[in-house]
Amino acid sequence: MASPSPAPQPSAKPSVRTGLVRSRIEHASHPVLQLLARLPRSAPAVAFVVLAVVGALVRGWIGAVCYGLLTVFVAWLLYLAWPRLARLERMMRLALLLLTAVLTVVTALPR
Repeated sequence: MASPSPAPQPSAKPSVRTGLVRSRIEHASHPVLQLLARLPRSAPAVAFVVLAVVGALVRGWIGAVCYGLLTVFVAWLLYLAWPRLARLERMMRLALLLLTAVLTVVTALPR
């Protein structure tokens, strides 16, 4: 009777493969993320709400720029968090990204 093979030992470092583009973006994002981490926890949320309210109240290019900034911010955070998100979290954040993108276009177009 053959003895069972020993269970594989977990390595000290996880073997995560990232592409060159992702690693460069993550490396370039690190200082900004560190800055955001030093801010009070409510500061990014307050800034998000302020930009959304200004975008809703001011039509034209100013509102579109506010919504555009929100879209870029959401897309950036979604890209960085994508590998660690569950399917439902991905769908919710994609919906927010789509909403801000649509608001950007609708706000930029004249009535």
